[in-house]
Amino acid sequence: MVSELTGLTVSMVKYYEPLIDQRLRAWLLTFALALAGVAVAGPAFARTVFDGAWSVLIVTHGGAYDTAYRYEVRITDGTVISDASGPATVQGRVTPTGAVKVTVQAANQRADGSGYLSRNRGRGAWSGQGMSGTCNGTWEAERRD
Repeated sequence: MVSELTGLTVSMVKYYEPLIDQRLRAWLLTFALALAGVAVAGPAFARTVFDGAWSVLIVTHGGAYDTAYRYEVRITDGTVISDASGPATVQGRVTPTGAVKVTVQAANQRADGSGYLSRNRGRGAWSGQGMSGTCNGTWEAERRD
């Protein structure tokens, strides 16, 4: 553009920022904030009030199996596992409300249990299949630590 007063030529440059860069920056910022939230909040939500050592008494009411078994289990981040090595493996899950589902396996025998835990106690029912047929019963649990 030429100025009529001074005879100087002045160039006007407009700075255009591509729209894709703004969107990409916004997405990256959102993504980074989301990751930061997961990193901070993740472990806090993983721990449950049920975590710790538990002793579980399994009582047989029907079937040709021993009357009772006692297992030591551990709950970590809501996951139930055997607390000691032995012939049976115990695996399961506890929800934040205390609902629990567990599977106990030894060789070709299996039992599935479900029930509820409070902070220090729990109870439920189970049923299973083994070499001598089907069986069922109840279980009771109490916190050890």
